[in-house]
Amino acid sequence: MNDSLSLALAVAAGTLLGTFFFAGLWWTVRKSAASRRPALLFFSSLLLRTCIVVVGFYFILGDDWRRLLAGLLGFIVARLAVLRVTQAMERSDRSPQEASRAS
Repeated sequence: MNDSLSLALAVAAGTLLGTFFFAGLWWTVRKSAASRRPALLFFSSLLLRTCIVVVGFYFILGDDWRRLLAGLLGFIVARLAVLRVTQAMERSDRSPQEASRAS
């Protein structure tokens, strides 16, 4: 496989891993308010998300440090994208009265 294709796939894989990690974090925070055991929810979610991401980066890395850096770049891009999407969802969830009070 040529270098540029390998790096592009690493960026895509990092983006998928980042999306999974940060969307899972957002889901955990949203569900913790209604949970009877929020600490257990946070801990188990952290453990699951971290294990999946670490194993994913292990396979992305292979034997080339450039693929790891490309995967990390995708991970950071996913963080920014999930942050933007979740902020937009939070803004749209607010009622017009709450929005006018917040201004």
